Amino acid sequence: MMARLKGGYVGKIARVDLSRKRAKVERVNSAFAIKYIGGRGWCARLIWDEVPAHTEPLGPHNKLVIATGPLTGLLVPGSGKTSFGAISPAAGYYGDSSVGGMWGTELKQAGFDALILEEISDKPTYIWVEDGEIEFRDAEAYWGMGSFHTETSLKRDLGDELIRVASIGPAGENLVRFACVTCDYGRQAGRTGMGAIMGSKRVKAIAVRGSLDVPVADPKAMREIFEESMRHILKHKVLNIWQRQGTMQIIDWSQENVCLPTRNFLSATYEKYREVNGDAMERRAKIADRACFACPICCGNFSVIKEGPHKDVGVEGPEYETATMIGSNCALPTLEDVIYANYLCDNLGLDTISAGNVVAFAMECYERGIITNEDLNGVELKFGNAEALFRFLEMMTKREGIGNLFADGVKKASEILGKGSEKFAMHVKGLEISGYDVRAAQAMGLAYALCDVGAHHNRAWAITYDIQTGRDRYDEDKVKRVIYLQHVRPLFDCLGTCRFQWLETELDLDYYARFYTATTGVKVTVDDLLLASERIYNLTRAISIREGLTSKEDGLPERVFMDPVPEGTIKGATLDKDKFKKMIQTYYKLRSWDEKGIPTQRKLEELGLKDVADNLYRLKTLT
Repeated sequence: MMARLKGGYVGKIARVDLSRKRAKVERVNSAFAIKYIGGRGWCARLIWDEVPAHTEPLGPHNKLVIATGPLTGLLVPGSGKTSFGAISPAAGYYGDSSVGGMWGTELKQAGFDALILEEISDKPTYIWVEDGEIEFRDAEAYWGMGSFHTETSLKRDLGDELIRVASIGPAGENLVRFACVTCDYGRQAGRTGMGAIMGSKRVKAIAVRGSLDVPVADPKAMREIFEESMRHILKHKVLNIWQRQGTMQIIDWSQENVCLPTRNFLSATYEKYREVNGDAMERRAKIADRACFACPICCGNFSVIKEGPHKDVGVEGPEYETATMIGSNCALPTLEDVIYANYLCDNLGLDTISAGNVVAFAMECYERGIITNEDLNGVELKFGNAEALFRFLEMMTKREGIGNLFADGVKKASEILGKGSEKFAMHVKGLEISGYDVRAAQAMGLAYALCDVGAHHNRAWAITYDIQTGRDRYDEDKVKRVIYLQHVRPLFDCLGTCRFQWLETELDLDYYARFYTATTGVKVTVDDLLLASERIYNLTRAISIREGLTSKEDGLPERVFMDPVPEGTIKGATLDKDKFKKMIQTYYKLRSWDEKGIPTQRKLEELGLKDVADNLYRLKTLT
């Protein structure tokens, strides 16, 4: 007998038909809710069930699923997370992105666990959600605006500063394949191009206002667990530095450990790292903390440029990934340059990770003569040229000139440019690599190569394990660690919480099983949650295989095998391609996938995915 849900979920999904301007509210099936938890788990299952195979990502048959988790918006530390999922425009495989802040909390308080955006609107539209009601409203006046101006204008026009807004900038409107969705001014669903999906559907924004209660099965137990967890977090030794610098502190760590991407991953240390690190931010720019819902860590920073040509420009950030991919990876010389680039990306609606990667790739192409000054309309796109970087971000956003080519990401750009550029196009499965050099980090390299959405650090941040256990090892323990992390870390995206409380303040996973039980009334263990996360990871793999993914794409850019680290304690290091390929085969075996990287029928059935196995078998994918 299926357990009955008593809380956590509000029990409603809104199916939003943009072509007919109709919204249909459906009740959430308890079996579905429990089996796939929420957030990215719901995204994956709904995409598998409802999006046809080989769907054009920016076409009418793709769907954008926006799902909260059962803990989103409740008394759980850092419970502000929401997932956006679709077939990604990066390479046409499964994609999702998680965003913090307050927007997801507001969506649940407005009466919905999830929204499913279907079809394409005939004109620019924004969606208004309030206490169980959904309206389609004209967005012509907002089309073309940056994300910041859009949010400010909507709040002004609706007469309510407490409205929560998820919006796209011009990059999303112009279908830049690494466009993001911005929530609450400074929080982004950045990776995998979810902003382009919104833009393809001509949805400028989703504005939400809610005043409804979210049910909780055992409020007394919930509060007790919350207070216990808060006591643990607030006394942890790392809390102070995380509140002061957030992820920006990692720049020094990456520099010390020779894994800081520099000049399109040519180098792994940056000679000017002290100009763009957390100390520089604290000293020169930070004016306030920022926190997501119910979070005591407050790892967000609000920074303002205090002098120079961009004086008084402020932005929520920068974060490590932004300061790395736009800063050291493009060799920007000052923190102020990084902050202004961060501001441009957020307002234009560009993922800062992919944007920095793409610009660095273009800079290397320019310095190698693959693209010229004439191609760039006079822009000298050299490493370290901040003004050229600012201009090129706008060129990509507007798809202006050669910016149109790079707006499709490094994979597609390198395929068209050729001339050896494919070897230093730093992506996996079309998604640009994030901020860690893996030439002496086998586990982190494997985490990138086998990440279900492409090269994203959030799925399995394994580089600390590499450093702790040896940077020349290709052993099975590293493979096991990656698989474990791929189950634990994405679990938080399903639950609707941040992972930093677990990762940085060592809040035990048992707390999350207790939170889920107290919230929903359904008794679960940590093992139950990890099994569900494993199920979801195999499901996202199955989606991508259905879309055409093969094991040939489970790899890394040639640079990590071919170009030795030029400096530091690991000078001369590259990954050994043959040993790395053996790690991949070990990974397949430990996951019970076949030698082609396809989950076996038996494994899928063990995970309760028999229908998925049968479908893949009918497509003659399984053998």
